[in-house]
Amino acid sequence: MSLALISGSTGLVGSETATFLLNKGFDVIGIDNNERSKLFGKDGDTSRIKRRLKKTYKSYKHFDIDITNRSNLEKIFKKYKNRFSFILHAAAQPSHDWAKTNITKDFNINAVGTLNMLDLTRLYSPKAKFIFTSTNKVYGDNPNKFKFIEKLTRWELKKTDKFYKGIDESLSIDNCTHSFFGVSKSYADLLAQEYNNNFGMNVACFRAGCITGPNHSGAELHGFLSYLVKSCIKKKSYKLIGYKGKQVRDNLHSYDLTNAFWNYYKRPVKDSLFNIGGSRYSNCSILEAIQYVEKKLGIDVKKIKIEIPRVGDHQWYITDITKFKKSYPNFKLKYNVPKILDEIIETFAN
Repeated sequence: MSLALISGSTGLVGSETATFLLNKGFDVIGIDNNERSKLFGKDGDTSRIKRRLKKTYKSYKHFDIDITNRSNLEKIFKKYKNRFSFILHAAAQPSHDWAKTNITKDFNINAVGTLNMLDLTRLYSPKAKFIFTSTNKVYGDNPNKFKFIEKLTRWELKKTDKFYKGIDESLSIDNCTHSFFGVSKSYADLLAQEYNNNFGMNVACFRAGCITGPNHSGAELHGFLSYLVKSCIKKKSYKLIGYKGKQVRDNLHSYDLTNAFWNYYKRPVKDSLFNIGGSRYSNCSILEAIQYVEKKLGIDVKKIKIEIPRVGDHQWYITDITKFKKSYPNFKLKYNVPKILDEIIETFAN
């Protein structure tokens, strides 16, 4: 029987992938110490996901391990050695707002934690397919240098613009302002690429943006759509931080991301750095998302406008997934924004 190791197994991506693999007959070793509850309080708590996985699946085994503690992490790798065929590293400090409050801790989790995962895989499970969840924040604020058109509910590019279809892997990560989160994830991103290139390992690096779904423990500092829906329903208000609330995000359901991982696992390719997201198929502005919730539920949401945007925040970001689809032509996105929002609304409205 195949064995998978997932760090961040009770987070959005980790739990979705764990469920996906368990349903395919894998045994899954999950690593997650619920650090999110310390970072973001009650909103970030993922203990309910841990309970659900342990209760539902006998083939799921959980370890409350901190990925920055190499000696404790090494015990897991030593125990299972070459049995791992699928390794997902999804554990992270995920907020660029929070990162500047404790730069050292952010770097330790995102950079040192990734180094530990990669190096222990090299030592004990070098034949495993290793998947790293990176971020589009590695591009810093370079996307904000595009020439935008202001529309009624969103910022947009001209159809003749080079990046109208979306941002591909050719965009530079240099000569821009990153958040400290973007810096720690950039180190991890580059490290993953080098373990792939230098050691002949199968390491894939997926640069994603807004990943979402009903399993997301969205908090104000992290989890765009999940927190937006929660705030609209429970507080009847939402903060529009910068860009008049017209900033655009493509939104990727965690199931679609997991399906992308599965495509890579079945047939790994060497050139395995991918931008991944909802693309032109699934995107919205903050205002458009709020308007959808208002119309769907028949409510009015108070929009609290804050003029200054977050450091490193993107005014517009849509992903071009052409490179991934060239390697995996049968890959198709299942969820668009309305379908995603309907699912999240149903979760919080009940």
